[in-house]
Amino acid sequence: MVYLLDDNINFPDPSLADPDGLLAIGGDLSVPRLILAYQNGIFPWYDEDSPILWYAPIERFVIYPDKFKVSKSLKQTLKSNKFTVTYDSCFSEVIENCAQVFRKDQDGTWIIPEMRVAYCSLHELGYAHSIEVWEKEELVGGLYGIQVGKLFCGESMFTKVSNASKVALYFLAKEFGIEMIDCQIESEHLKTMGGELISQKQYLKHINRYQIKPNDFQRTL
Repeated sequence: MVYLLDDNINFPDPSLADPDGLLAIGGDLSVPRLILAYQNGIFPWYDEDSPILWYAPIERFVIYPDKFKVSKSLKQTLKSNKFTVTYDSCFSEVIENCAQVFRKDQDGTWIIPEMRVAYCSLHELGYAHSIEVWEKEELVGGLYGIQVGKLFCGESMFTKVSNASKVALYFLAKEFGIEMIDCQIESEHLKTMGGELISQKQYLKHINRYQIKPNDFQRTL
């Protein structure tokens, strides 16, 4: 059974999601609803041809920072100091690039205009955050997502040059006091960096230890 949401800001229990992770349909992308969703391990994922779809996967793909795998090429890139890394300096540009940069085997984007507006609103209120990677004065990579205590719910990332998005993910893993990065859906690319599947029960046990707080994203190193 998939639940139809109304104007009340609530969600069914995540354990009630169908085998594909679909939990509910409808509602809106208001800040209170999005905060409630992330606090309970739920996220929106849909395109412009469908209503708002809310997911709570029965298995979650995550990266534990202490298990982050640094490839030989990434290690060389980090040593070269060719990139400068910042955070929360141009959130709207990061999400715009995530929506527009071409990805192999991907037809279009789920980061439609209403999603961009919603997450920019979350950022303005201190709930959504970005990491930016610069080569000289050009933005060449980055990522964005929502922080829930020491868990970071990654939404998307982009790269325009080799290893730029990996550098962003590395800095997120190593310099912000994060204990778990939620990558949501399994990816062969992220698996090479240490991504692994855990059960929904494990994931919820972890996220339930924390509360979403505004302006809680700070570099610790």
